[in-house]
Amino acid sequence: MRPYILSETSWKIIKENEYNVAILPWGATEPHNYHLPYGTDNYETEAIAATSASMAWEAGAKVLVLPAVPFGVNTTQMSYPGTVNLHPSTQSYILNDIVESLDQQGIHKLVVLNGHGGNYFRSMIREIMVSFPDMFISTIDWFKVLDTREFFEDQGEHAGELETSLMQVIAPHLVLDLKEAGTGESKNFIFQAHQEGWAWSPRDWPRVTEDTGIGNPAKATSEKGQKYLEELCAAIAGYFYELSVVRREDEYE
Repeated sequence: MRPYILSETSWKIIKENEYNVAILPWGATEPHNYHLPYGTDNYETEAIAATSASMAWEAGAKVLVLPAVPFGVNTTQMSYPGTVNLHPSTQSYILNDIVESLDQQGIHKLVVLNGHGGNYFRSMIREIMVSFPDMFISTIDWFKVLDTREFFEDQGEHAGELETSLMQVIAPHLVLDLKEAGTGESKNFIFQAHQEGWAWSPRDWPRVTEDTGIGNPAKATSEKGQKYLEELCAAIAGYFYELSVVRREDEYE
C-alpha cells in the first residue's frame, strides 16, 4: 500500500496519519488521435499526481491523492462516440461535495490537478470557498507548469508529441505504433483577435481536426517523456510539500 494513495490505502493506515493536503486528479474521456486511448488524460494525471505525491511524502508532506474524476468538459466533442461530457455546472456540484467531505474531516487544503484543457475550475473555486471559508483550494493545469519548448519540438496541445511521449512512459502497452497515428494537423479561427489570443470561443472539434489530434506525434519518444515527467513531478511535488508544511496564518508574506 502506498499511504498517499487513498484508493489503495486501508483505514488502519489512514487513521494513523494526519493528512492535511488532498490532491484531486481530474481528467476527461475523449479520443486522442488514432494511436492513444480515450483515457489518456486520466492515465497521465493520475500518474503525475501519484509520482508528485510520492516525492512530497518522502520529504515529509502529509498528502493524500483522491481517486480521479475521469470525465471532463467535452461539449464540442460529443459527436465522437465514447466521449463523455460533464457540464461545468455538474463539475461544480461534484467539486462542492468533495470539498464538503474534506472540510468535515479536517483536511482543509485541496489541490485540483487538472489534465484536460476543457476543464476550468477557477470560478468554481471562488464560489465554493464562500461556503467553506476554512478551506484552501487551488488548481494546477499540469501541462502549463513547465516550458514545453525545452522538451518537445512540436507544440501541439492534444495527442501530439508531448502526450504521446508521456504515454510511452506511463502506459506504453496502450500506445499504438506511431505509424497508426494521424498527423494532428488542425485549423485555427480566421479571426485576427483569436489568433492574437485576446478573444476566445470554444472550437468545433470535428471542423478543426480530422483525426481528433492537434499536434504531430511523429517525434515522440519515451526518453523525452521520462525527462519531462521527472522535472514536472519534481516541481509539483515542491508545491505539495509547501502546502503541507506552511501554516494557514503564514500563507502571505
